[in-house]
Amino acid sequence: MLSYVAKRIGVSVLTLLLIICITFLLMNAVPGSPFMTEKSTPEMIAMAEAKYGLDKPLIVQLWNYIKGYFQGDMGVSLKMQKGTDVTTIIFREGKFVLSFKLGVWAVLLAVIVGVPLGCIAAYNRGSWIDSVLRVMTTVGVAIPSFVLCSLLLIYCGVKWELLPVISGSLTDWKAYIAPVIGLSFYPMCYIAKLTRTSMLDAINQDYIRTARAKGLKTGRIIFKHALRNCLIPVITYLGPMTAGIITGGFVVEQTFQIPGLGKYFISSILNRDYPIIMGTTVVLAALVIMMNLIVDITYKLVDPRISLIKGDS
Repeated sequence: MLSYVAKRIGVSVLTLLLIICITFLLMNAVPGSPFMTEKSTPEMIAMAEAKYGLDKPLIVQLWNYIKGYFQGDMGVSLKMQKGTDVTTIIFREGKFVLSFKLGVWAVLLAVIVGVPLGCIAAYNRGSWIDSVLRVMTTVGVAIPSFVLCSLLLIYCGVKWELLPVISGSLTDWKAYIAPVIGLSFYPMCYIAKLTRTSMLDAINQDYIRTARAKGLKTGRIIFKHALRNCLIPVITYLGPMTAGIITGGFVVEQTFQIPGLGKYFISSILNRDYPIIMGTTVVLAALVIMMNLIVDITYKLVDPRISLIKGDS
């Protein structure tokens, strides 16, 4: 196990370096300059680029960025908060914290509701309960998040006045409800569909037939014996989903006016603030890599029969 984890950490670092290089090169391949405005002159642009080191060869800029990144320096904002350190903007100003809190609650809701719904649908397969749950989850997967967020905003916020229209910095527990539902509804429905499919496959295995032959009740067979094995596909999905929800909920954050990382990432792209684009992209990539590593280790905890490395048992 330790050998496997060490190898995965090494691969993760190399993957992160590759992502940094690709993102940096693609970003610099876009024509133009972040300092280009209607009033700027070529001399002004050249002075600004020299000030921030953008006049140096591309390979030198890339090396300086990588070296600074592993020292905790992701550069400074060029336009949105000119001169402010990107690390400060992302972490110390609370943008990442807001997205993280919102994402964690959304992931918990998606798992806590999605897995039991999938089990209930599998337990009642062919019945009206199964049909209703399948229709609901299919609609949930098909509806875009901005449509659901708009409906929550219009009805729960404006017409019925049950929830605040603007969630803001999430200082009140009511401010979490609509954003969390909007962010978790799609993964919740997808997890339910995934759990149902995996559960139906698991209950046809030989060990389930043996349990039935021993006289165990169907409910105990499904929720105790089959559930553990059917969670493998769900765990696989949870890795990238968690990272994506934490840093990629820009539609939800924009709708409910939450000053999180996702909303700020979109603003940085529109303003061509290169260091912030790089910083948020690398943070997302690091989260995805970390979650995939956690998922691989969790496989072994859920099902001890899985071998992580050759010869492991």
